[in-house]
Amino acid sequence: MEFFNKVGKVALGSRLRLMTAIITDDAAKIYESYGMDFMPKWFPVFYTLMEEKEITITEIANEIGHSQPSVSKIVQEMIVAGLIEESQKSNDKRRNIVGLTSQGMEFSKELKLQLKDVEAAVDGLIFESSYNLWAALEEWEFLLEQKSLFKRVNEEKKKRESHDVQIVDFEPQYLEAFKSLNVEWISTYFEMEEADYKALDNPQEYILDKGGKIFVALYRNEPVGVCALIKMKNPTYDFEMAKMAVSPKAQGKNIGFLLGQAIVNTAREQGASKIYLESNTILKPAINLYNKLGFQKVFGLATPYKRCNIQMELVI
Repeated sequence: MEFFNKVGKVALGSRLRLMTAIITDDAAKIYESYGMDFMPKWFPVFYTLMEEKEITITEIANEIGHSQPSVSKIVQEMIVAGLIEESQKSNDKRRNIVGLTSQGMEFSKELKLQLKDVEAAVDGLIFESSYNLWAALEEWEFLLEQKSLFKRVNEEKKKRESHDVQIVDFEPQYLEAFKSLNVEWISTYFEMEEADYKALDNPQEYILDKGGKIFVALYRNEPVGVCALIKMKNPTYDFEMAKMAVSPKAQGKNIGFLLGQAIVNTAREQGASKIYLESNTILKPAINLYNKLGFQKVFGLATPYKRCNIQMELVI
């Protein structure tokens, strides 16, 4: 166990596989000691057939959480061993119905006795241990079903990489980045429109001189994201959040959220009560980001953009 002590929790999968190998090896010895010619990997399928009598391969796979090809292979192995049989067939091979043979039914009687001994042994192991592994596994399965380990690791990656992101105020040196990042993003999904060129070619006149702000996200000192807070002449909304774009090579680093936070915080500091934005529903990650920031869908304002099919607001 020195390796696992050295590596720690990142070797969770390897340690679980080792424990599975140890228990599977013992299971093979247990079957042998009871005089049973039985492979441990057959157990979930066989036990399901003990309970259900006759069932399709697809239903077995769903019941035990295995793939259908895996169950089909096990079924064929147990047919060769004489424990189960295909009792009925349909034109769709996936609907093959299988059940225990008379030999399998006799074997199940012996297996039930063995299972009592195994359950008692496991209960003893749980009693001797400081932690109930069986209960812990059930809890971990539930938690991983709610949020996978893959998603959890990605969230930690975003947190770590976001520490290398700086959100800074716009300066003339970022003019080209402000335009090129937006052009790249807009052109990927839509086409540039007149209103786009007005803001991107003249951000000083169109945004900054009118009381707005532009933020630039730097990742390792390279501009990889931008977003603007545009002052609005509207009785309902103080500002519009617009022109958010993040370079594809920098996506997945929480940059959009950090830019959005900077926009919202600035609007709040300037006494704004509501922020408005326009987007398109095909941009699901963007819509999810806006929801995360607290924006809600609204209707009614005229838009200069053909690509806009959703309008949102944030009450500060």
